[in-house]
Amino acid sequence: MSGREPTFLLGRLECTADRLRSGSLCVDLEKIRGAAERVARSEGLEIVDVEWKVGKQRFLRVYIDRIPKPTAVISDASGEMATEGVHDPYPKISHSDCERVSQQLSVILDVEDLIPGPAGYTLEVSSPGMDRALKKPADFERFSGRLAKISTSEPVGEAKFFEGRLAGFADGKVRMELKGREARTVEVPLEAIRKANLVVEF
Repeated sequence: MSGREPTFLLGRLECTADRLRSGSLCVDLEKIRGAAERVARSEGLEIVDVEWKVGKQRFLRVYIDRIPKPTAVISDASGEMATEGVHDPYPKISHSDCERVSQQLSVILDVEDLIPGPAGYTLEVSSPGMDRALKKPADFERFSGRLAKISTSEPVGEAKFFEGRLAGFADGKVRMELKGREARTVEVPLEAIRKANLVVEF
């Protein structure tokens, strides 16, 4: 097992382990995701995305995040509502988080032979970054109010690209408040979404 110093790119923290295994073009990403999720759960984390990239080098990229902590709302004697505690509900991923997941997952990939083949590949375990991908209904609810961009596989109305503020998720559709001279809200069916990401704001 070899490693390198963490690399930062758009807020992503990467831990890389060089593995002397597979160059296969075809891998079962669902099985790999399942293995990654088992490891993540054991560390109190969640899997955001799994990618297999083949070029001059072969990369398996696994993006992890912390599970949001529920925020308790309490009422004081005067009836005023307040949030209990001052802890960040979205604590950040650390280098040690990436390293632990990378070490455990690489063992499972080898033992279960999830990436067959004779050539090498590189395993990267990273935080999702400030422009993180949005995949699940819970993602769109969690980041309600944040700026995002969505592209669809087929037109929704007359457009296939949307950029605006997320406004929740209901009935299988992502609600989004679009930017522009005339503000309007669209509903994008989840199954029509090809790609969705947060937009970095400064």
